Amino acid sequence: MQRKDTVRIFRQRLREAMGNAELNRSQLALKAGIDRSTLSQLLASDLARLPRADTVAAIATVLGVSLDWLLGLSGEVARGAAILDESVQVSPRPQNGADTNLARWHEEAVGYKIRYVPASLPDLMKTAEVLRYEYQQFASKTPDQAIAASQGKLAYSKLPESDMEICVSQQALEGFARGEMLWRGLSAQARREQLAQIGRLAEELYPSLRLYLFDLRTNYAVPYTVFGPLRAVIYLGQMYLVFNTTSHVRVLTRHFDDLVRAASVQCTEVGAYMQALQYYCDD
Repeated sequence: MQRKDTVRIFRQRLREAMGNAELNRSQLALKAGIDRSTLSQLLASDLARLPRADTVAAIATVLGVSLDWLLGLSGEVARGAAILDESVQVSPRPQNGADTNLARWHEEAVGYKIRYVPASLPDLMKTAEVLRYEYQQFASKTPDQAIAASQGKLAYSKLPESDMEICVSQQALEGFARGEMLWRGLSAQARREQLAQIGRLAEELYPSLRLYLFDLRTNYAVPYTVFGPLRAVIYLGQMYLVFNTTSHVRVLTRHFDDLVRAASVQCTEVGAYMQALQYYCDD
């Protein structure tokens, strides 16, 4: 969907939801905690862009509709009890390796900031050799499927409207460089090439993609992704725990922002850091 179409649908559905809730502009602005002038601008026919994510989330909460519906991403209003029923979901990963849920969540979040804590290395930055090694005996995904998924994520990150932040622990990268645990059988050359690719992509894709490194001695995070204001997804291995409500999304957003603020290696320093890590790659 084009941005102008999203804006038009948002304006139409905002008017519709206000009518169903029997709220005028002043009442909605007061309940949502926004200025009445801001709401008037959102309803104006010459609106050319979407409002801030927290503004849309506050409006959706007051009107009792889902963010997906308000932004034209879903035909289901999901009001009242339905929102509570759908606030937390468990979404199994398909056994054929084609993760359609994850692809759809990325597509729906185009234009919003995506915050991502990977389980190990960022998938979109992995080399083909690392992916083949990692998925050579994996139960639900083949190496070729993993490579295709990685290439798809990398292509997404290169879209003009893409905005992504990634946080990885320093210890995970240092362990990879030394060939520890999972990476014990991966050659030193493959590890050097992987670190070099992370550094190259971090510099090439900046500033639309920003990679930060945090210290596990001061901060901790399980693997998860926050798709703008729409949803937050925690990776549980063979399934995802999906949060659809504003309050849940905000909690994980704040947690991620805390990781960024506490980062021990800033996004502009990653290239040099990856180069230094290559000296740890011994057979």
